[in-house]
Amino acid sequence: MNANRIINMLLRMFMRKAVNKGIDMAARRGKSPAEMTVEERAQAQKAKQTAGKAQKLARLARRMGRF
Repeated sequence: MNANRIINMLLRMFMRKAVNKGIDMAARRGKSPAEMTVEERAQAQKAKQTAGKAQKLARLARRMGRF
């Protein structure tokens, strides 16, 4: 493996973690789970599930675009 591939692999790993953290923060609206009410926790969980579904659909669309 050359250095460019290794750098790209590491960059993708960090970006994936940053995006997931951002989605989590947006779903929780910046609050910690201890500060949230039961309804807010349920809404945050639903938002995370919706974001996950959107990511899956985006991957599927990219895969279909290759054909």
